[in-house]
Amino acid sequence: MRTNLLNFLAGILTVLVLLSSCRPKNAATAISGDAAVKSFVAPGQYDEYYNFVSGGFSGQMSVYGLPSGRLFRVIPVFSVDPEKGWGYSEETKPMLNTSHGFVPWDDLHHVELSQTNGEINGKWVFGNANNTPRIARIDLKTFKTAEIIEIPNSAGNHSSPFGTENSEYIVAGTRFSVPPDDADGDVPIDSYKKNFKGHISFISVNQETGKMDIAFQLKTPGVNFDLARCGRAKSHGWFFFSTYNTEQANTLLEVNASQKDKDYIMAVNWKKAEEYLKAGKGKKQKVKYAHNVWDDHAHTGTSTIKTEVTVLDVSEFKDICYMIPCPKSPHGCDVDPTGEYIVGSGKLAALLPVFSFDKLQAAIANKAYDGEYEGIPVLKYEEVLYGEVKKPGLGPLHTEFDGKGFAYTSFFVSSEIVKWNIKDLTVVDRVPTFYSVGHLCIPGGNTRKPSPKYLVAYNKITKDRYLPTGPELAHSAQLFDISGDKMQMILDFPTIGEPHYAQAALADLIKNNGQLKIYKIEDNKHPRVAKGESESKVVREGNKVHVYMTAIRSHFAPDNIEGVRMGDEVYFHVTNLEQDWDVPHGFAIKGANNAELLIMPGETTTLKWVPDRVGIFPFYCTDFCSALHQEMQGYIRVSPAGSKTPLTFHVGKLPSVEKPVQ
Repeated sequence: MRTNLLNFLAGILTVLVLLSSCRPKNAATAISGDAAVKSFVAPGQYDEYYNFVSGGFSGQMSVYGLPSGRLFRVIPVFSVDPEKGWGYSEETKPMLNTSHGFVPWDDLHHVELSQTNGEINGKWVFGNANNTPRIARIDLKTFKTAEIIEIPNSAGNHSSPFGTENSEYIVAGTRFSVPPDDADGDVPIDSYKKNFKGHISFISVNQETGKMDIAFQLKTPGVNFDLARCGRAKSHGWFFFSTYNTEQANTLLEVNASQKDKDYIMAVNWKKAEEYLKAGKGKKQKVKYAHNVWDDHAHTGTSTIKTEVTVLDVSEFKDICYMIPCPKSPHGCDVDPTGEYIVGSGKLAALLPVFSFDKLQAAIANKAYDGEYEGIPVLKYEEVLYGEVKKPGLGPLHTEFDGKGFAYTSFFVSSEIVKWNIKDLTVVDRVPTFYSVGHLCIPGGNTRKPSPKYLVAYNKITKDRYLPTGPELAHSAQLFDISGDKMQMILDFPTIGEPHYAQAALADLIKNNGQLKIYKIEDNKHPRVAKGESESKVVREGNKVHVYMTAIRSHFAPDNIEGVRMGDEVYFHVTNLEQDWDVPHGFAIKGANNAELLIMPGETTTLKWVPDRVGIFPFYCTDFCSALHQEMQGYIRVSPAGSKTPLTFHVGKLPSVEKPVQ
């Protein structure tokens, strides 16, 4: 038995190695003719689209322009960022708090732009933390992480953050099934089928403020959830989740989770779940999770530990969830703009099944079941199938739509994008990628109203594509013009981290959304703010020294401080007095073992510093701000513990002139 298993494993690996070693034949002629001019955006001109790209293992989110591929910003979300002081300043530390304490890293896999009536509304973009399950909301008026909520009962928050078409909910599904948080988790791992469960969290979003809350969770069988998409238009009120490891294996999943010919797409009637919740059918469960919120007026994050969540066990309600058989180890389950067609992408399948929402409803009404899976009705494959795209490629992963009746699917193994007709299921075009493509992005490609001009492929391997940089090469994005019948590559550009998934929106929608240019100094509610140089001061509170410091071109106030002693904790509360767009100031001090500060106009930020020796320590502005930026500096004197050096501070005071000896 063991020999057969190993032979099977070796066979799969051999096939995958051979297939993944395939390279596009026309790699040397990647861009033909003058196609590249289509991506040129002249200096001073704006791009047409913002492209929000996940950083994968970097934990951050990056913002590019399309079609230029220019990198505009890296938004710190789940990983500390010394460039911006995220996770280092006293105000941002609470944003990375969890029930496990301060967690400084995570892998951000997917992004989701907020929607109204199935169209992008330009308010927020959401990101998921996969490792320590969390969902973040980034405010697109500030491009800053405004809220992070931890997900209880979960491990591996991969199947998220996917939203409903009014962003009523952002959903989060578990990649790793684990025992629920309120159960005894000290159980044998091989008791997986008995004790391990999946959970899907429905996180409500306030449509005015964006504030998130865990509305409810669905307790499901212990499968692995991969991706998800909401129903839209006619299928609004439903959600579709791809699952794998329906074998419920707990070891060597590369073989043991590929045993069945078909896994499932789980169709969830979340409107029906709401009805049960309203009827009081949900069960309160004791859990522990962090909810972190950023205050734009206090310039400070706060973290609250919550202790309860409402759970519905789907096995107790026969009309919330249904299993749609889907070959084989499905990754994407993507819904077209009409809401009628659901595309399953089995990573190991040789075809693409397309399911019909109308047929799904009929099959449910007729109870066209093929048994149950862990108490959930399994629908008959033929009863819900619209049709199959035959021999589309190898390793289908993810599908986006152009709103003109065509779908575009990425194929990881054969490194290509395939365009096909949704109605007749015929392949109409295919282009190579360089190389192994993961996800795709068409602006609005997951909404009712895609913008069918560009498609971006996010690739995992770039051998021979760029100048080598040692053992690790850059990941890449490749831009295709899809405005005509044939796809045409017009640009590729390297990306940070792993560009796992991305979404894009028209630039006008976001740059005209009331974006903030400065924080008004009169609105600054930070408890340690100094709203002018006259308010700058240094205050001793026991062994804590609070420096109320201001920064303006081109000096700090105060810039000379004496009377700090060994054993003191020094808190630099730096207020940037500038009221001019794009004039941040930085702050750093010699020997600080955390990071710099980067302070926006009108903002107050705090750096904690504990001196480790006696002496004179310079501090300075780290972000170029003016011709006299280099002169923007100061000194702090540290005396021995118990010293009688008085606490003094000043700016602009010249040393007394020594009188000449007569």
